Amino acid sequence: MKRAIFPGSFDPFTLGHYDIVKRGLQLFDEIIIGIGRNSTKKETFPIREREEAIRKIFKDEPRVQVAIYDCLTVDFARDNNAEFILRGVRCVEDFEYERNMAEANKQLADIETIILYTRPEYAHISSTLVRDLYAYGKDVSAFVPNHLR
Repeated sequence: MKRAIFPGSFDPFTLGHYDIVKRGLQLFDEIIIGIGRNSTKKETFPIREREEAIRKIFKDEPRVQVAIYDCLTVDFARDNNAEFILRGVRCVEDFEYERNMAEANKQLADIETIILYTRPEYAHISSTLVRDLYAYGKDVSAFVPNHLR
């Protein structure tokens, strides 16, 4: 069984995230969406609300699990017997960051990182963009899955 974790803060979970998970299911038998606690980021949506929202999105997909973690991503992967880390990249800056993290994770825990490029129609969507729109009372329905609208 090929198991991957898809880590992130998912504050909020966007259509880009959703697309990466759906495409990842073509590669992996199981994906664990890991919502990491990040003490350096100010949360817009409480972590338990994010967890519940993502669970609802994938309620009909038994190969997707959702968990909150508060440790290094490689330790979360190891604790969940995951052989792979699934990541999505939108731009060159994302790629550079993810490449460095992939190399460190390989060295630390001998875990492979699989990168999927964001589809062009989602490349402009980021959690930061959605949070900003939300903060100013704008409609975010074009950027998030149905269960978050």
